[in-house]
Amino acid sequence: MKLLIAVIQDKDSNRLSNALIKEGFRATKLASTGGFLRAGNTTFLIGIEDDRIQSALDVIRSSCKVRDQLVTPVSPVSGAADSYIPFPVEVQVGGAAVFVLPVEQFEHF
Repeated sequence: MKLLIAVIQDKDSNRLSNALIKEGFRATKLASTGGFLRAGNTTFLIGIEDDRIQSALDVIRSSCKVRDQLVTPVSPVSGAADSYIPFPVEVQVGGAAVFVLPVEQFEHF
């Protein structure tokens, strides 16, 4: 058995949740916040049998798309803020960061 931890962008959360349910996967959804853009994320915890890992990864891959977004950088904390002129920067957001961890024991009460 494995534990999949999938961190995705909030925009993909409902699509992934519906796709997981449709394919018969059970998951716990947690609200989280990203460090780089400080944007809302959703973290899915999915307990899964070893033979279904690839199917779950396929569902995540098809539901969570990478897209480009313009972001205005946050001003620096140091004293150089007087000469700082923020220009929007295009960055890639979305997709999924998925961790696959071994599960030593699972109990359901």
